[in-house]
Amino acid sequence: MSNWRCVKKCGACCHLDPSDRPELPNYLTPEELTLYLSMVGADGWCINFDQVSRECRIYADRPRFCRVEAEVFWDLYAVEPEELNEFAIDCCRQQIAGVYGDKSEEMTRFNHEIEA
Repeated sequence: MSNWRCVKKCGACCHLDPSDRPELPNYLTPEELTLYLSMVGADGWCINFDQVSRECRIYADRPRFCRVEAEVFWDLYAVEPEELNEFAIDCCRQQIAGVYGDKSEEMTRFNHEIEA
């Protein structure tokens, strides 16, 4: 069985373009939605994502909606803790495919990491 893990220097989840996520108001509080929208740069990427190092500048202090944790996924998406692993893997694959492509280096690295 594969185990979800964040793959360094990917950042697909940092592509926050709200046009790609029309359901945001369905699961973020009004305050979180305001924060989310304030984090979106003109190019659709999070303003806290360093595109050179491909790392989050505020990782330790990132907002709740940026965290892959059982409590957060239950609260935001009603995902049961025992379903989190599979759900997170599916989310990452969809986001990586949308941002970088199905055959991208990022997808290859993600698949390799979760199967390790």
